[in-house]
Amino acid sequence: MKRLRFFNLILLCMLICSSCQQKNQTVSGGDEEADSLICPKYATGYQVTLQHGIRLVDVGNDYHFALVTTDDAMVPEGYIKVKVPIKSTICMTSLQLSNFTILNAHNVVKGLTGTKNLFNEDIRARVKDGRIVKIGMEGNIDTELVQAANPDVIFISPFKRGGYDAIKESGITLVPHLGYKELDPLGQAEWIKFVAMFIGKEREAYDIFSAIEKRYNALKTQTADLKLEERPTVFSGEMHYGNWHSVGGKNYLAQIFRDAGAVYVVNDEETAGEDFEFEKMYELAANADYWRILNSYPDEFSYEALKASEPRNELFKAFKERKVIYCNMKQTPYYEISPVEPDVLLKDFVAIFHPELVEDDYHPKYYQLLR
Repeated sequence: MKRLRFFNLILLCMLICSSCQQKNQTVSGGDEEADSLICPKYATGYQVTLQHGIRLVDVGNDYHFALVTTDDAMVPEGYIKVKVPIKSTICMTSLQLSNFTILNAHNVVKGLTGTKNLFNEDIRARVKDGRIVKIGMEGNIDTELVQAANPDVIFISPFKRGGYDAIKESGITLVPHLGYKELDPLGQAEWIKFVAMFIGKEREAYDIFSAIEKRYNALKTQTADLKLEERPTVFSGEMHYGNWHSVGGKNYLAQIFRDAGAVYVVNDEETAGEDFEFEKMYELAANADYWRILNSYPDEFSYEALKASEPRNELFKAFKERKVIYCNMKQTPYYEISPVEPDVLLKDFVAIFHPELVEDDYHPKYYQLLR
């Protein structure tokens, strides 16, 4: 009897262990190692599970994809079947393109919307010789060019102004890419894992992201113990068409400021951005230590140009003390690659706020103090 009970106990334990292993399987069919690599750790816009050997990808609450390797695979009800790896796609935003760039997968990209301010030589060459076609801008997309690109899927940003009604009728699978909605800088970069699932580069994405994560968190740790009085204050944006557009207090850039050891003066719950009247912005930032500006100035930007755009700009302490942090999108590939380089962005800001924490010969890639 005791032996029987012991045998039953062992059998029960084996069944439980087997059940747990099956339950904890996440990600794609057949390759458990790859499956363990791409589950999001910081990103909140997508989830991945494994069901009967099929990788199920849920994007937000409304979009559901089953990634399969054979045409005859049966997928759960409510899921759109996508055969992977895909061989061709169209990117609708620079953020999406940055994922393909860092994964060395430009060969999969067959179409883009805008090509303004493109810096990557390989992308420019592919656009020039026709391997990548320009399908038009959001809201004015040429559906004939879309069809000519013959994409397996099109990556879109469904909650932005996109004018996707025309391509919805094309029959091509539209895959939402919600990286732009992530509030954690590492969460935004982690969408390289999302793209990797579609193009068969899970291992590369895992290795690349792990290195980004390690560098980012190492810098973040260095600033974590700074006292409040050691943290400079910073504000962002400038006047355009009568309003001051500033990123919200919960925006990913605001988080980078905080991780870099600074205090962001806009302390609200906005996740994207908001517009202030000048007087309101001045109330918030008159005595802030630093002022961050990102624009596409046609010539060399200067304090004189900043004053010419709005004479009251000279009233800010950061203007008076020459502590404007500046990035010119005409001179740097900011939107083209920075979404997958949050560690570089962070280091640029740490080098300004706390230069003692970076090497003396560090050369910023995006942001530096305006001369």
